[in-house]
Amino acid sequence: MSTTTVPKSSGIATMIGGVWNMLKNIPPVYPVFLVIFIAVGFLNPTYSTMPGIFSFLRRVAPLAILAIGEMMVLSSGGFDLSIGSIVTFVTIGSSMTLHNDPNRALTSIMLMYGVGVVIGLTNGLVVSYLRVPSLIATLGMSLLVKGAALYWCGGAPKGYFTDNWRFFGRGYFENVPVFGRFPASLLVLIIVGVITFYIFHRANFGKHILAIGDNVRSAQLSGVKVHRTRILVFLVSALCAVTGGILVGGYGGIGINVGEGFEMQAIAAAVIGGTLLLGGKGSVPEVVFGAFTLEALFALLNLLGLPKPYRDAVQGLIIIGAVAYVSLQTRRRR
Repeated sequence: MSTTTVPKSSGIATMIGGVWNMLKNIPPVYPVFLVIFIAVGFLNPTYSTMPGIFSFLRRVAPLAILAIGEMMVLSSGGFDLSIGSIVTFVTIGSSMTLHNDPNRALTSIMLMYGVGVVIGLTNGLVVSYLRVPSLIATLGMSLLVKGAALYWCGGAPKGYFTDNWRFFGRGYFENVPVFGRFPASLLVLIIVGVITFYIFHRANFGKHILAIGDNVRSAQLSGVKVHRTRILVFLVSALCAVTGGILVGGYGGIGINVGEGFEMQAIAAAVIGGTLLLGGKGSVPEVVFGAFTLEALFALLNLLGLPKPYRDAVQGLIIIGAVAYVSLQTRRRR
């Protein structure tokens, strides 16, 4: 009777191989964010403290919510360029409807969500039934929404945001166990993230979105209601934009250009989070960390003393690189 012994070296190699396979399966956005944020903390130690981290998360929460909505549209094979103008409309419209009265805060917020529903449904209907490309439809909607906001306020927003309205973007929950002070905007992001994670990753709705983005014809043959799904996708994006607008206004205040550029930032954050611009792939957690990574990158550029145009250049490079990558992958498959 003979016995065989497994060399210890082979067991170690197997363990190392298992660890390596596990590391390869980690989405790149997580280690990239970690590296950039560590660099930011090294240049400015404030970012390494709990108050500094919460300040960062409070600032980036609106972009993360906008990126979630944009990711859903991108995953379905479309674009939504109206979200920046929706943010502007929310800040201007809220200042006009509040009339400096704290008792009007809830009414003002609900009214903004009503406007968001109308915008989202209109975008979805135009894209689905009139067959207007989403890029054109939402660009037109962007101009329309911003023009309506400027006409409403006469070119200069009036009034101010009351403290209870601004709480969602600027306020903190005090005496929270472990954390002490917890940003209200971060709680809003967590709530939005949990809801969208369920509908995108656990419900059939998310599977339908990815199926449409991957191949519309195959999705139709599989019984997916393409028009209804697309309409709902634009509706979710508009509601995320309204939520982001409330946080932006609460954090930064009123301005006629407060939402300018958010649509490009949201697309860049979604791309960093692994979303394919041609549709068929997306992830809520990865997109949230994509927004974190983009904001950390902006903070790094500021700490290095580079001017704002570099931020625009970085976003452009990210989007161009993403499109080039998808094109190369498509050619290889062929």
